[in-house]
Amino acid sequence: MIQVIASAERHHQDFGWLDTRWHFSFDTYHDPANLSLGPLLVFNDDVIQPGQGFGAHPHRDMEIITVLLEGALEHRDNQGNHGVIEAGEVQMMRAGAGIVHSEFNHSKEEPVHLLQLWILPRTRGLKPGWEQRRFTREDRLGKLLPVVSPGDKPDTLAIDQDAVIYLGSLRRGEQVIHTAPPNRRAYLFLISGDVALNGKPLAAQTDSELILLDLPY
Repeated sequence: MIQVIASAERHHQDFGWLDTRWHFSFDTYHDPANLSLGPLLVFNDDVIQPGQGFGAHPHRDMEIITVLLEGALEHRDNQGNHGVIEAGEVQMMRAGAGIVHSEFNHSKEEPVHLLQLWILPRTRGLKPGWEQRRFTREDRLGKLLPVVSPGDKPDTLAIDQDAVIYLGSLRRGEQVIHTAPPNRRAYLFLISGDVALNGKPLAAQTDSELILLDLPY
């Protein structure tokens, strides 16, 4: 069964400094029928205004993946990690036994557009960690490129969960096929452009960017 959720149906919050759309229950938004998709608890589509960001705050026992779509975002945490993630890069932060971090847009003119995903780990109390990696449009052109995995796929960011995240860039008329094994499900988000899914048009076909998650139940 394929369930299509239109962009306008996502929960929307505009805090001034942050314009965000939440795919699942998060923070002040609670919908008992829309809590998560297996281990995927959070899928937020965020736009952070210039000179703004998330101040230092704690997390634990969560694999947090950030996909940077536009702009640049600075990361700092109490484990001594520091870096700037730019468009085309993916960041993985393992909260593990506990981490305090901040994410900030230092640009005075350009907003930052990102996707942030929270995935429950299989193991509690892991050592906190942080890593980021660049995946160019050329890397994912015409295919589904794995960028996050349990560690069994080369050149991916490794998380402690049986989940794989793919990025794809398709030119008009291109097609990719993903076959999920039994007892799996997929979550597809169209970042930009238009696609048809199993022959069902989500809109007219043009060049498109997309993210696909392969998840256990």
